[in-house]
Amino acid sequence: MLFDQISEAVQFIRQRTDMNPTWGIVLGTGLNQLAEAIQDAQAIDYQDIPHFPASTVEGHRGQLIFGQLAGVPVVAMAGRFHYYEGYSLQQVTFPIRVMKALGVGKTVISNAAGSVNPTHEIGDLVFIKDHINLLPDNPLRGPNDERLGPRFPDMLHTYDRDLLEKAMATAKEQGYRAHTGVFAVLSGPNLETPAEYTFLHRIGADLAGMSTVPEVLVARHSGMKIFAVSVVTDLGYPPEAIRFTTHEDVLAAANNAAPKLQFIVEKLISTV
Repeated sequence: MLFDQISEAVQFIRQRTDMNPTWGIVLGTGLNQLAEAIQDAQAIDYQDIPHFPASTVEGHRGQLIFGQLAGVPVVAMAGRFHYYEGYSLQQVTFPIRVMKALGVGKTVISNAAGSVNPTHEIGDLVFIKDHINLLPDNPLRGPNDERLGPRFPDMLHTYDRDLLEKAMATAKEQGYRAHTGVFAVLSGPNLETPAEYTFLHRIGADLAGMSTVPEVLVARHSGMKIFAVSVVTDLGYPPEAIRFTTHEDVLAAANNAAPKLQFIVEKLISTV
């Protein structure tokens, strides 16, 4: 069933564009400025693509954008889906399956996240080196279709070390505040309590968010190379650093950091 749905979505997309993207990009909350840098862009609304969910979150455009970024053919998700919107994790990750079927072999997954690392500041870039999955479900749960990936994908080298090192080197050259870190995913949509932020810090997380890990699991299952990055939009540790935070605050912090993220991504995909 899933394989057939992927095929239907790809067939529809192929009626709109013949581009063969090599990179897939998932743009998180407030990071849609990167989509504006895509040249010769062809946009397809999610609502038109068979079996695609609809993005309901402010700051997510809801389009699949094909074009050239730094001279490289890409497909970008301008807006993603979340478990807290009421979708299953299979629905949340369906676009990653479609990207793979379109020929994508490398993916950039971005998000806006809260930090539980006391050395971080709002606006910092954190390149994800590992994750802690605290969601109550898994997108790989259920019957496995070997055409899509193995039953038991290994997670040892999930986040591509070469891509991570190149990103860190680029950030250092540009003088950007950047780190590597461990991303913890929770279901949301509420932000975490002070006690929860402290718990996340104690179990080894550097970041807390409501996305990314489901897409990473499916990208890994599909055999893609993965680079993931968070923009720190609020602080959760130590407890005295916590401030009342609105979604508008998150969008503003992400938008301010977007040019740095764009530079990193363009440099990365043009040299790998």
